[in-house]
Amino acid sequence: MKTLKDQIYRMVVERLDMSRELSDDEVEAVIDNCILSVTDEGYLSLKEKLRLRRDIFNSLRRMDILTQYMEDDSVSEIMVNGYSDIFIEKNGKLFRSDKCFESEEKLMSVIQQIVAGCNRRVNESTPIVDARLPDGSRVHVVTRPVALSGPTITIRRFPNQAFHMEHLVTLGTLSAAVADILRLLVVAGYNIFICGGTGSGKTTFLNALSEFIPADSRIVTIEDAAELQIRGIDNLVRLEARPENIEGDHAISIRDLIKASLRMRPDRIIVGEVRDGAAIDMLTAMNTGHDGSLSTGHANSCEDMISRLCTMVLMGMDLPMLAVKQQISSAVDIIIHVSRMRDRTRKVTKICEVLADKNGEPLLRTLYEFREEETSKKTEGVKGTLEFVQELCRREKLKDAGLMEVYDEAEQKAAGSASAGKLVRNGDI
Repeated sequence: MKTLKDQIYRMVVERLDMSRELSDDEVEAVIDNCILSVTDEGYLSLKEKLRLRRDIFNSLRRMDILTQYMEDDSVSEIMVNGYSDIFIEKNGKLFRSDKCFESEEKLMSVIQQIVAGCNRRVNESTPIVDARLPDGSRVHVVTRPVALSGPTITIRRFPNQAFHMEHLVTLGTLSAAVADILRLLVVAGYNIFICGGTGSGKTTFLNALSEFIPADSRIVTIEDAAELQIRGIDNLVRLEARPENIEGDHAISIRDLIKASLRMRPDRIIVGEVRDGAAIDMLTAMNTGHDGSLSTGHANSCEDMISRLCTMVLMGMDLPMLAVKQQISSAVDIIIHVSRMRDRTRKVTKICEVLADKNGEPLLRTLYEFREEETSKKTEGVKGTLEFVQELCRREKLKDAGLMEVYDEAEQKAAGSASAGKLVRNGDI
């Protein structure tokens, strides 16, 4: 079959009129004619002919053997390590594919097709490229001479429909009671950072959290690659950073976009991820009247998120460390840590309030923490609950929003009847 496919592929390429732009229907018609002319001499089932047609069309117009994985909604990640090794993450588990590219040249052809669609280039002088597919999937490409084992592609796919908070509750990411607590914090305008490791579900959780933003808000979203799927907001502005062009200039960074967004009269700013000196601009926005802003960052814990924010701020501006920490404690109200557990499920493992000590430095106060059941620790599956630890201390925004009583009721519910009488009072830090 492979020899026959190669023969038909070469025939199709020879017959295609490359002097003009061809539609998909025209390409398929040429493929059909070539298949019929070659297979008339010998028997080939209709199923095999249809498979040949699909494979050849995918090689010419799409992503070759990767197309079948791109069309599979259960596949969340595709990893190509050279032309002969392909791995996929499906339903949270990693598998090695039995497919491979015919050659490194064919793999490079697919890569060039991907990056060309984003007006970018990849070659020996620019071997690392980030791109985005039309469906929103994020693509990272590394080629020779950096990739010693051959061209590498990593594709992060996103669901066609954003996860709602009730979906995450159903999946066990957090409890309905804690989700209600977060809803009230978002409505009241608390500035929230979501942190976690790679693949922990930060963006998914940010999407779900954003559905609690009041519908009459003006929102500006800022991302490296557009992934957020904000629903229910009519007054929405979406901004995406732009890398250097082929000439090596005209890049537009996250920092540039945050500064521009401040002139757009946003009620709230959502930054997909802060990973560099843009942190100082994000903190400045949170400190200058844009309450209710949201963002994500890579960190192994809530405590690490504070350290990382300090480091990122210093990357963007030379400030005394005390001033940096004071900026953080003043700007950020809540940090939520999400983790990918050993059974591949994603869970909220900690929610902290950011306070300030007498010197103005950040002080974390744990509000909710995931505690695994003792019996679960000996099994592959992870079972546990996101338990109430102590009550929220800073309630000014809730009071201003007229949500104090509602929040108190929600907090009592989250604490549960067993611990309702053990609430840690505001002054007991």
